[in-house]
Amino acid sequence: MVKRPWYVSALAALLAVLVLLGGVWAYTRLKSPFPYYGTVYDTPLPAAPVTGLTDRGQGAAPYTFTPGSGTTTALFFGFTHCPDICPLSLAYLERVRQAMTPDEQRRFRVLFVSLDPDRDTPQKIGEYVRYFGQAQGVQVREPALAALARAYAVSYVKAPLPGRAGDYQINHTSATFLIDAQGRRRLLWDYTQLNDTARVLKDVREVMATP
Repeated sequence: MVKRPWYVSALAALLAVLVLLGGVWAYTRLKSPFPYYGTVYDTPLPAAPVTGLTDRGQGAAPYTFTPGSGTTTALFFGFTHCPDICPLSLAYLERVRQAMTPDEQRRFRVLFVSLDPDRDTPQKIGEYVRYFGQAQGVQVREPALAALARAYAVSYVKAPLPGRAGDYQINHTSATFLIDAQGRRRLLWDYTQLNDTARVLKDVREVMATP
């Protein structure tokens, strides 16, 4: 009988322990009480109301988003001249909405607030959001816009475009905030996460189901 060196047996035992620990880790991850895909607030924060102008099809009209009105809301700040992040975010959110049941759709909305009120009129915002689906678009003028952005920890700044006199884009925070039916900010997604429809939808359903 060939006797194995002690270190071979020790290595085999160590590998067995590592496999066992890996299985336990995987199980605890699957059973985690922290089920969200997005970044969750440690303590849900009160969502700030949004007051501005929206397009009703026959001109601008006052609009107010009152958190806690019984509807789960995905809130995104952007601008209509945005070349990539804004249109992708709205398109992905519409894809999530389309994947919902009719009852879930009635209890969910997407709210788009423009960070470029000088160029984004209520009519322009309305045309923009309708292209992507059922989002509600809102123009908020300064200085109310700056106060609203601070309330959601959203930063934005005009960035002149080289070689295009007077033209600019808006560099801004790309997060989408999920606000529950009680008016609390529960989590946020970065725009790079929004393309995973199934996981974003799971987050929305989890928030809808938990008080």
